[in-house]
Amino acid sequence: MTQYQNLFTTVTAQAPGHSGVELGHGNSARSLDPPLQYYWLGKFGNAQIGPIYLGSLGLASLICGLIAFTIIGMNMLASVNYDPIQFVRQLFWLALEPPPPGYGLQLPPLNQGGWWLITGLFLTISLFLWWARTYRRARELGMGTHVAWAFAAAIWLYLVLGFFRPVLMGSWGEAVPFGIFPHLDWTAAFSLRYGNLFYNPFHALSIAFLYGSALLFAMHGATILAVTRFGGEREIEQITDRGTASERAALFWRWTMGFNATMESIHRWAWWFAVLCPLTGGIGILLTGTVVDNWYLWAIKHGVAPPYPQVFDAVTDPALLQGVKP
Repeated sequence: MTQYQNLFTTVTAQAPGHSGVELGHGNSARSLDPPLQYYWLGKFGNAQIGPIYLGSLGLASLICGLIAFTIIGMNMLASVNYDPIQFVRQLFWLALEPPPPGYGLQLPPLNQGGWWLITGLFLTISLFLWWARTYRRARELGMGTHVAWAFAAAIWLYLVLGFFRPVLMGSWGEAVPFGIFPHLDWTAAFSLRYGNLFYNPFHALSIAFLYGSALLFAMHGATILAVTRFGGEREIEQITDRGTASERAALFWRWTMGFNATMESIHRWAWWFAVLCPLTGGIGILLTGTVVDNWYLWAIKHGVAPPYPQVFDAVTDPALLQGVKP
């Protein structure tokens, strides 16, 4: 029978709000308790909103993050003479730049990169506090800490770009500006400066894990949707008591590829692929300029890339010819 494919949840549960497990000693109160119910949210996910647990770590994280984004926004607004129309028109091109290279690792004046350093400090504190909140909430629920450590992989890449590599290079000017298009321009210039980042093997690994995690996510999502008529969306039950859905999904991939993941292992594959994307990317960025100055020459030296062919005759520097006086 032909089925209509869409993004909406076909079955929406309607039941009294569930507040979850009791909070242990030392926890703050939860907000939106009892939870709210929204019909249309149930078409995309769970119809229940809340309860929300913010806690002291979450509150401190939001405050530090708000301070960081306020500094960025005010500096961008100042760069267009506090004109709100130009701020909106040029928002994608505005930036809060790091200090000029001449300051090294010193503390520069506020209008010469000092605001960038202060923003980086508050944003880093915000990320670490949010990570700690994620870790503690998982422990409170008796869960594993897989989400927290996946988040830590993204924080690693952020720290490499804005802290570790600039410190190793001896200048805050090596860091990434805060801005939408400016940080993309920085990426392009960074690749050109160091001989094409595509020859960086860790960059290649990062891209492979990026595309690989997207592919695994699509394969897994499609497989589970294909066997929802057999209860395949109840994955925990399928792991412990394999039934028609799990067997048919496994059989499909064995028929098409000769091998299949299990209901559990596919999530481990997806987790590792996603986590290794920023981990390997961060390693590649950290090595650039500190260990390798030109990735294209590195690739030629190690037999990864061929040298450019000699099209024209070699040109001799006139200063090296006999009889020429300096």
